[in-house]
Amino acid sequence: MGEHERVIELVTFSLRDGHAGLDAFLASDARVQTEFAYQRPGLVRRTTARSDDGRWLVLTLWGSAQEADEAAAAAGSDPSVAEFESFVDQATKQIDRFSALEG
Repeated sequence: MGEHERVIELVTFSLRDGHAGLDAFLASDARVQTEFAYQRPGLVRRTTARSDDGRWLVLTLWGSAQEADEAAAAAGSDPSVAEFESFVDQATKQIDRFSALEG
């Protein structure tokens, strides 16, 4: 992955059993989007989706791998991200990155 190539980051996961309801999770996701993600340099787009079997996907498009790395480092100390992560079953969480093809 080149430093200046756009990066597509896919995070897939399931929600923890017994945690607060769907409305609380969606509110937390909205806070991450507005209070953290869209405040980060290089963020192009972030969207959240759910599959029919209840798995979740957060797709984020970054301007570069460096900007994605910097956001990942900053996420560790952000309260909105910590709250979001409390909903996630960490055993099911997978993060994949891809270089976007231009053209």
